[in-house]
Amino acid sequence: MPLAKIVITILFSSLICPAINAQNNFDIIPKPVSVSTGSGNFTFQPDIDIITTVAFKDAAVLLNEHPAIKNARIKTVKKNDAANKHAIYMLNATEADKLPENAYSLAVNEENIIIKAWDKPQMINAVYTLVQLGYLQQDPKTLTTAVIIDEPRFSYRGLHLDVSRHFMPLSFVKKYIDVMAIYKFNNLHWHLTDGAGWRLEIKKYPQLTRLAAWRTHAGWKEWWNNGRRYIEKGAPNASGGFYTQQQAKELVDYAAKKGINVIPEIEMPGHSEEVLAVFPELSCTGKPYTQSEFCIGNPETFTFLKNVLDEVLTIFPSRYIHIGGDEADKKHWETCPKDQALMQKEGLRSVDELQSYAIKQMDIYLQSKGRRIIGWDEILEGGLSGGATVMSWRGEAGGIRSANAGHDVIMTPGSHLYFDSYQTDPRTQPEAIGGFLTLEKVYSYDPVPAAIAPDKVNHILGAQANLWTEYIPTTEQAEYMVFPRALALAELDWTAKEKKNWKDFQQRLQSHYKLLQDLNVNYYRPSYNVGHESIYNPDKKSNLITLTTEQLNAKNIHYTVNGTAPQISSTYYVAPFELNHSAVVNAAYFQDSIQIGPTLTFITDIHKAIGKPVMYNSKWDGYPAQNEATMTNGIMGGLTYHDGQWQGFTRPVDLIVDMQETTIINSVAMNFMQLIGPGVYMPGEMQVLLSGDGKNFQLAGVAYNDISDKDSRLLFKRFDVKLEKPQQARYVQVKATNPKRGYLFTDEIIVY
Repeated sequence: MPLAKIVITILFSSLICPAINAQNNFDIIPKPVSVSTGSGNFTFQPDIDIITTVAFKDAAVLLNEHPAIKNARIKTVKKNDAANKHAIYMLNATEADKLPENAYSLAVNEENIIIKAWDKPQMINAVYTLVQLGYLQQDPKTLTTAVIIDEPRFSYRGLHLDVSRHFMPLSFVKKYIDVMAIYKFNNLHWHLTDGAGWRLEIKKYPQLTRLAAWRTHAGWKEWWNNGRRYIEKGAPNASGGFYTQQQAKELVDYAAKKGINVIPEIEMPGHSEEVLAVFPELSCTGKPYTQSEFCIGNPETFTFLKNVLDEVLTIFPSRYIHIGGDEADKKHWETCPKDQALMQKEGLRSVDELQSYAIKQMDIYLQSKGRRIIGWDEILEGGLSGGATVMSWRGEAGGIRSANAGHDVIMTPGSHLYFDSYQTDPRTQPEAIGGFLTLEKVYSYDPVPAAIAPDKVNHILGAQANLWTEYIPTTEQAEYMVFPRALALAELDWTAKEKKNWKDFQQRLQSHYKLLQDLNVNYYRPSYNVGHESIYNPDKKSNLITLTTEQLNAKNIHYTVNGTAPQISSTYYVAPFELNHSAVVNAAYFQDSIQIGPTLTFITDIHKAIGKPVMYNSKWDGYPAQNEATMTNGIMGGLTYHDGQWQGFTRPVDLIVDMQETTIINSVAMNFMQLIGPGVYMPGEMQVLLSGDGKNFQLAGVAYNDISDKDSRLLFKRFDVKLEKPQQARYVQVKATNPKRGYLFTDEIIVY
């Protein structure tokens, strides 16, 4: 039956008799361009015939991943036609189908399933749509009749996996690829080398896997804090591992069959301390364990790197080879005679240009082999060679600059696409490197920044999320950090911007928890924790309180505003509510009349300093929040210092609030946070000083810190100075010391 006739028939039947039943689950992720469902059903047979043209024979094998297909019989035909037979047909698209170049069509009727595509990648996408639908149905043997037309927004849809910080077995990487394929990712960025371990066999340099692949401690953190030494394979304490070239080839072939390209990353010129421990002559000092960067002025460096890449190219057919290029400490180059001699010879004016020289040499070499380099956005420093593609991770600036200059870009900003960040309240989670990235925030990301010129938008190839594994020692935790956030990434990479909708995605996601369970993925379960947002309204002098939960049904929250513990009999949360007074709010999630989530406790402050001007004797640094309005806007910070309410200081805090009239002062407080991983600490003490004229200040009280600066948890403390007796003052000065010389983050000066 011609595709056009099938579309008309199914559309007509869906208008007459829309199917609403348990078998009509089309909660596909990523969301397709169009889905039209009918009223009939197609029934799969375990040994169903798959009839395919020669072009799609390899893709046909993938249909055996469908949960209802066990022993499909694959038959290759020359005729591009679907006979009226109970089978799955995989056919070449023709002009009559009017399919876009990168699209596929999937038509399900009661007699057969007909899939059409121009090329194998599109056919693989269609196959995995059908496989995913099998997992989504209550009974995978039955599928409602439908027509799906679909194509991706971006050509590059990537996930990253760091196996240097913690080695992951090949079986896990294959599982990672299995799940990627179901959600239509097409690139695995495999981070194989870094200071924590070299993970790929290089036959010319066996020392790399005999020594540099093994370290003295299994956990990255323990290794980092205890000498950072490598150890011979076979030693009692050796921990690590590597992939043989045969294993890597096996993985590349395994991924390719599922439509996934594997991009290897071989780090240079920095993050290479494991190499330099084995070959110290390639460093500036000539001594092991003294630096992480190759000596660029040493010709042997390029001999080594080219020899390594020659073997890498025999394993990985990928058009792209990732060479890192990030976070190089260039201080050794500034004094190294070899580097300085090379700079003089080549007319290089800075060490940034020296790094650029190294990157360009590798780019030229890889281009001579028919390949192209990808590097992190630091490769822009000192100038970028014409053939390079940039991964923009330090925000979007590098990507914008690169695209506008005509370079291809893959967007991977840490703010939205670093899956090593906490995904819910860090106080309830295993230790992570820091950051705070919810599923909703991932979904909100658009890979095309507005600052990119319209005629340069085509240089945005797509987006990728990165999983750095310093604090991810097991494969179970890797899955926990990646899924379901990867599903949000899949949709922002695939689905047209105008078709994205968070509420719709969240609803469809509910069907995919079963799919992830069926695949034995240790995904992050939606939390029962209650979150809150408090927005001060200066006109009403009240706070609008919104309570939230990651559960789809937020109506199971009960709360109190008098400081008592929430009970099933407490107020039922229906919608945001207003409070025109300060209060201690407690809230929790209940199911079947039983509290199953922890109690959330927070204070809504409506205090005397709200809206008053603040003078900064010490300025914020790097984290402006809401600039001068931050400290008295009535809005408290949340769980992350990236939320726009926490203001960051690297010097001692010294602020003065002008109350604008003489005011009775009873207490003054400020909130601070601690997260020592990224260098955020509590102040040593907070002083409160009062003045009537803004010139002569008298000390009113001191609040001291009692939290250890060794505690690695996310912690919050309210430094509260309660005056022995009320005092009158117009100006309130707060000073907070910074004994650790890290970051101090605070959100509000609270005056009662």
